[in-house]
Order: sequence, then structure tokens, then C-alpha cells
Amino acid sequence: MFKKKALSVFIMFVLAVLVLAGCASSDDSDTSSGDSNSDSGSDEATVKFMHLWPEGSSAQHHKVVNEIIADFEAENEGVTIDLEVLSNEQYKDKIKVLSTSNELPDVGMTWAAGYMEPYVDGNMYAPLDDVINKDDFVAGTTEAFAIDDTTYGLPLELNISSIYYNKAIFDEYGLEEPETIEELNEIVATLNENGVNPIALGNKDAWTGSMWYMYFANRLGGDQDVLTEAISREISFEDPALVQAAEEVQKLVDADSFVSGFNGLADEEAKSMFMGEQAAMYLIASWDLPNYTTNEDVPQEFRDSVGYFPFPKVDGKGNMNNFVGGPGVGLFVAEDSDVKEEAKAFAAYLTEQWGERAVTDVGIIPATKVDTDSVDLHPMYTDVLNDLNAAENITLYADVQMSAEDAQVHLDMIQALFGGEVTPEEFAKAHEEALSQE
Repeated sequence: MFKKKALSVFIMFVLAVLVLAGCASSDDSDTSSGDSNSDSGSDEATVKFMHLWPEGSSAQHHKVVNEIIADFEAENEGVTIDLEVLSNEQYKDKIKVLSTSNELPDVGMTWAAGYMEPYVDGNMYAPLDDVINKDDFVAGTTEAFAIDDTTYGLPLELNISSIYYNKAIFDEYGLEEPETIEELNEIVATLNENGVNPIALGNKDAWTGSMWYMYFANRLGGDQDVLTEAISREISFEDPALVQAAEEVQKLVDADSFVSGFNGLADEEAKSMFMGEQAAMYLIASWDLPNYTTNEDVPQEFRDSVGYFPFPKVDGKGNMNNFVGGPGVGLFVAEDSDVKEEAKAFAAYLTEQWGERAVTDVGIIPATKVDTDSVDLHPMYTDVLNDLNAAENITLYADVQMSAEDAQVHLDMIQALFGGEVTPEEFAKAHEEALSQE
């Protein structure tokens, strides 16, 4: 069984010695249909492929995937890719429905660790060790998609989360990047006094609020990765640092740090507020880098005005070289696919091509190793790579570490915590009870 805590160790080690090269989503969805799947032994084969990068704010992702599909079809006569594209939340919902009737697409996207465990346990994902060269990937990324030393996913991304901010708004009010939570609170107060929304947050998709909680836990834990240790049952989730992290979240809420109605907003709506310059800050992962660097559909004036800073220290605690992040989405192949060999070939091809083009054409950090000396990088991209090189620990996203059932408890409790419906102690206790049942 993949050891969750080991992910942080693997990534921490390799980022110290390698130069590396993340899931944006949109409410848009689009589909294109093809012929029905045929037997893999016939001359014609149709591979059904679902991904979660719609054209909207994932324009570069969408464009590059379409180009890779066209290249694959040109190189593999008789093989057609039947494509369906959904937004992040739509995708998650549909995959759940399809899995209950054993109708997964031939190739689809999956998250690592706890997310994929029920699919593997249900014999829904095919082993992929025969089509993966682990030497091509950043250490720790393929391990995250392995269970009992068998690989079930081909990783595409590596992410860290940071607080992005509008430099023009900061300059207007004489604000500087904060290094402590006290300085962040002062920024929030100044913005509120001037009628500016401080932080965009769409906590209807509760993984967004989870990142705030995770960072508080990360900082308050110091050199100890308390969240990972609680999930892996090395310590209790009622550890004082994890309770205090919940307290710090509610302090931010009470200080009107987030946009009005944040618990009812989707992340895509919050993202639109930040990109529409209706909020000064936005915590998101490096999968969103294209919107601030290479996405030509985003006005250049806005892209030039975006900066970022690491999550600040809390009560004087925390290592600024510790991050929340980890591998993003990967590709699975359905075990019951009627065109499994063609599906595996396509998944391997897409992963290889994506790694080569993610840097230059999309502007994200792929899970495959990249020779950064051979490409011309946007300065912000270089800064993120430098952060990764200096990273001493990367804590994998909580809902990815957990089983599906525990992750749902976590996300429900994040909503309740931000909404003031539970106390920090009740928040921690609910997690402890859920995790103790494993």
C-alpha cells in the first residue's frame, strides 16, 4: 500500500536535486462524439476519453490536448478518440455515476492516493506498469498513483499552492507582500476600509477552503507534518495544532477576509472575481499559472499585474519552504475497456507529449522531468520552479490523501467550519471519529 506520508519525503528529496518543470476548471463543458467502441482485434477502434479541461479558463490545456489527440490519430490509423470534456465538479460527479454501472471511459482522469483506492479495489483501473517509464517522472509522482507497488495512473501535473495577488491594488493602497499572518490581517483591514474585497474564495467547492485550513495546520505544526500524520493515524486529529488551525480559519472569516457569500460560490466564480479585479487575493495551485502567464485570452494588463507570495507564518511558526500541493491529475485506463491496448497506447502517448509541451505551450509544471535550460520560461514560472527546488516538504492535499468517505467528511466539515456551524473542537473531533473507523 502506498504510504501517504512517503509522498512528501519523495518530493522533498527530489526537488532538492532536480529542476522541475498542475486542475484548472471552468463551468463550460463540451463533448464530441464518435463511433461506438469496437473489439481491439478489429481494424477500427474508438477510444472514449474524458478530461476536465474545458475551453474557457483552461484554454491552453484544452488546445494542447486536442492537438495531441490529432497527432495520435494521424500516427495510429484506424484509431479514433471519442472525446468528452467536462468541468472539474461535473467530471467528478459523472465519473462516480459511470463507475456504479461499470461504464467508465476507456481513458479518463483520476487523482492519486485515497481518491483512486476504491476504483482500484473495485478492479476498475487497469495496471499501467507495462506502459510507464518511471525514470521519466519526478520522484514521488508515480508512487502517488501506485497501490501495492502497482501503478494505476499516469501522472500529468505537479502543483504547489500560493496566494496570488493583484499588484496594482496593492500598490494603490501601499501594501506589501505579507510574511506573517498579522501582516495579512492588516492588509485585509486596509482593503475592507477602502471597499475592496480582500480574498476571493469559492468554498462551495470545499477543497478551496481546505487549502486555507491545510496551510494553517502546516505552519502551526512547524517541522512536523501534523495533517499527514493525523490522516495516517500517527497522531490524533485532535492535536492542538490542528484545532488551532481551525480557530485561525474562523478568525479570518470573522475579519471579513473573504468575499461575501463565499460558502455559496463555486471556485470558478471566485476565480472570475479575482481575474475581473474584484478581489485582491486568491489562494490557488500552480495549475492556474497559465491564466497569469501564457493564456492569451486573459488581458495582458491583468497578467502583468499578478504576483504571488507563500502562505505567511502563523504566531511566528512555520517554514516558508513548506508547501501544500503534490501531484495533480493523472490518466487511468479502464480495466474492462474493450480497446484496452489502444487505450493504454493513447494514455502513454498523451502523457509523454503533455510532458514535452506543458512548459512551453501551456505554462504548467508537468510530472515528467523537463530540461529547463532548453526552454524560455515566463518569470513567474521560473519563480515557482525555484520554490519547488527550495521546498523542504510538500503536504499532499487532504482530500486526496483520504479515502473517499473520509474526504467527504473533511469537505463537509470545511464548509461547516467556514460557515461557523461547528466549533474548532467539533471540527477536529468529527475528523478523528471518521479516521478512527478505518
